[in-house]
Parts: sequence; structure tokens; C-alpha cells
Amino acid sequence: MYEITLIILTALILGVTIAPLYPSNHWLARIWEFPRVQISAISLCLVAASFFISKTYIQLTLIIINALASLYQLIWIFPYTKLYPIQVAKSTTDSNNIPIKIMTSNVLMPNHTATKLLALVNQHQPDVLITLETDNWWETALRPVHIDYPYRVNQALDNLYGMHLYSKYPLAEIEVLNLIEEDIPSIHCYLQLTDKIKIKCHFLHPAPPSPTENATSTPRDKELLLIAKKVATKTEPTIVTGDLNDVAWSPTTRAFRQISGLKDPRIGRGMFNTFHADYFFLRWPLDHIFHSEHFELNKIQRLPSINSDHFPLLSELVYITNK
Repeated sequence: MYEITLIILTALILGVTIAPLYPSNHWLARIWEFPRVQISAISLCLVAASFFISKTYIQLTLIIINALASLYQLIWIFPYTKLYPIQVAKSTTDSNNIPIKIMTSNVLMPNHTATKLLALVNQHQPDVLITLETDNWWETALRPVHIDYPYRVNQALDNLYGMHLYSKYPLAEIEVLNLIEEDIPSIHCYLQLTDKIKIKCHFLHPAPPSPTENATSTPRDKELLLIAKKVATKTEPTIVTGDLNDVAWSPTTRAFRQISGLKDPRIGRGMFNTFHADYFFLRWPLDHIFHSEHFELNKIQRLPSINSDHFPLLSELVYITNK
């Protein structure tokens, strides 16, 4: 029975490792790009368990399959460990440079404990706050921040894709667009740091591939790659952030970075898993920030729970004036 259990578990690990390689955008295939850390950990446990099998040929087969599966998964996630070289330099002390602090928070629309988010905003004082899944209730609940954030874009929706932007800096050329799907908005604007310095910002929240959302990842992938291609044609300072409903190590996010030329400050620093806040053993990085070469990083951190299924993400970039 012990051997049969290990064989079945190894077959399952092999199946979910191979599934994302299948040329399909169906959620049943793409969903296995998310838990690569968990799959690798289970594979290593199965390697250890295989040493207690008496039949040598079965033992060797199970060890090889699980070791290769674990190695394959680790290759994908390795850039998001501290063993990998950092992609974005640590900011230097230069009084001419301009820090910009951005907080991204998927609040979970049915969650009505706005006080926790308000407390974090008060504590960290981000220059830009982007909230996702915010409806009319949340729009009202977040009114206390208006005094500190005079520049705002409100897009309240009750379909889990509402979005609100709060900024201490002036906003210019604001566009709220449904890039791919109706009623799934994104916000695009310039953040005016000074009279001469402005940053192009894209705030995104595409729908995920899942049995309750989209059967395939095609709409999400199209939105991300559409923005990537748009950014690739520009040389201006740029920031893309939001809940992308994709993990940092997926082929789509890799393609996004390669096409856009934007950098990921998490590379070489850690995963900063923001989802799922309630289950420590099922977490991966869904909330992202990417930026052009005009920035260095002062700090990036996952903030405490606000009773959402996502943790807020706080990123402090520094605009380098001599770029």
C-alpha cells in the first residue's frame, strides 16, 4: 500500500508538472503555473519517502521522477530567491532623486473592515494608493483619505473589478479603459512629480483563468501583452502595477517583462507572496509592480492582513533624476 501511494502521488506530481507545457490556455493547464513552490516541496518529500521502498527499480524510478520534477519547478522560481542577483539596484542617497511610495491593495469586495486598510495608509503614507475590487461601499469607506489624496480616479463596480486610484501627486491624461473585457477596467495616466518630470502609470486587474471566471487565460494574457507592447515603444519613465492574476514566474509574465523591457524589483529579493492571505501553505505572488530603468528601489514589502484574501503590497521606488 505504501508503494502504491507513492506511485500515485508521483504520477500526480508528474501530471501537474507537465500540464502547463501542454499548448492550451485552459485554466486546467495554466493553473499549475501558480503552485510551483508547493509542487517542488511535495516532490522533495516524495524523494525522501522513496528511500523506504524495498524494491530497488521502483525506488530509483520514483526518486528520479520526483527529483527532476522538483528541479524543473525550482528553475522557474529561482530568480525570486535571494540566491539570484538582484535586477533593480538599491537606491543611493542623492537629494536630487525623488522617492515615490506605492501601495497596491486588493481589498476583497465583500470584506468590510476598511479600518485595517485605513490604518496601513495612515502608517505608511504612500504617495499613490491603488485599491482593487472596490465597490460603492468601499468608495464611501475610504473617504477619510481624501484629505491627503486630492487627486483621485473612482471606478466603483460590484463585479469584483472595481478600481480606485488615490494620489498625492497631480494626475494628467487620465484614461479608464476596458482593454479586453467589458466591465474589467484599467487606469492609465501620468503622475506629475514636478513641472518637468512625469511618470506613465498603468494600473491593471485582468480576470484570472479559473472555473468561476474565464475558462482560459487568453483575456488576461492579451491584456498583459497589450500593455507590454505599448510600453515597449516608449522611452518615458513607466510603472505598471496591480493584481495581474498571474504569478511572477509564469511564461506570460516573463514575456511581459521581455517585451516591455520593464524590471521586476522582486528578482533577487524574494517572492513577496500576496495571495492567499488565509492559507500560508497556498501562497504565491499575484500583486506586481514593474518599472522602467529610470528607477531604483528603496524598499518593497508585504503588509499585514486587512481581512482580504490578498495582502497589500508596498513598494518604494526612487526616480533617478540623471537617467
